[in-house]
Amino acid sequence: MEIPTVHLGHTDVRITRIGLGSMPLSIYGRPIQENAINVIHRTLDLGITLIDTADAYCLDENDKNYSELLIYEALRTYQGPANINHIIIATKGGLVRPGGAWQTDLNPSRLRQAIRKSYESLGGQSPIPLWQIHNCPQDDKYTLKEIFEPIREAVELKLIQYVGVSNFSVEQIQEAQTYVEIQSVQNVFSLFKRQAETDGVLKYCEDNGLTFLAYSPMGGRRKHKKLNKEKLLINLAQKYQCSTYCVVLAWILSKSKCIVPIPGASKITSIEDSVKAMYLHLEQDDIQLINNYKFA
Repeated sequence: MEIPTVHLGHTDVRITRIGLGSMPLSIYGRPIQENAINVIHRTLDLGITLIDTADAYCLDENDKNYSELLIYEALRTYQGPANINHIIIATKGGLVRPGGAWQTDLNPSRLRQAIRKSYESLGGQSPIPLWQIHNCPQDDKYTLKEIFEPIREAVELKLIQYVGVSNFSVEQIQEAQTYVEIQSVQNVFSLFKRQAETDGVLKYCEDNGLTFLAYSPMGGRRKHKKLNKEKLLINLAQKYQCSTYCVVLAWILSKSKCIVPIPGASKITSIEDSVKAMYLHLEQDDIQLINNYKFA
């Protein structure tokens, strides 16, 4: 069975309809490195071609770039059937981790350094396939024009191949597009957080050929376990003979051809389950049931 793919933005690159989110492999509670690499290797075996990460997926500033280094090591040691030259690593920059906290830092000179460090952490041999600004500025300290200057420079220097944004509004995406070509938007989308449907971002991506990378598709660490307690999802999982998580991912995929969920996985069984969603087609009546259901 051919694995479902979509174009990454306006590029000729095709990515699988589901990617691997590497945060659970990299932050507090992460598995040992050997087990984490095994998860990535299994992801590659299954045909997944998109792995999302960030320089801030680590324990603290002393552990910075852990996730990128982990992914590079997994690719370097991979001996399976997948062609690693077709793997798209999507990393992000713009957050710092002092003492394990999460803080936005969009100082242009810091971004310039962060991009270079990510490039080196991912091997330093070829451009970063997709680099994303992790957050939009929440104050007036730096303008988007100032923030995107080091990003534009990095594209010219071939440190970055393609550019994406994360946690941006439609207006912010539009402004960013005046400074550099944008291929993707990574915003939250789940049964618990569906604002991308109402704030115009998902429609903007559809109308303008951008890929929408849906992060925290299961609701994140605090809410994903609730999915196994929802009667509607339990009934649908029984109907389609799959997990409730698989039903949720299939529902997200039904929302738009431009959506690519990036569920996290810290165990091989998790990514194996997520991949099944690409081949699960929910009936329209069931999609509507989920649409109308109120998830707390």
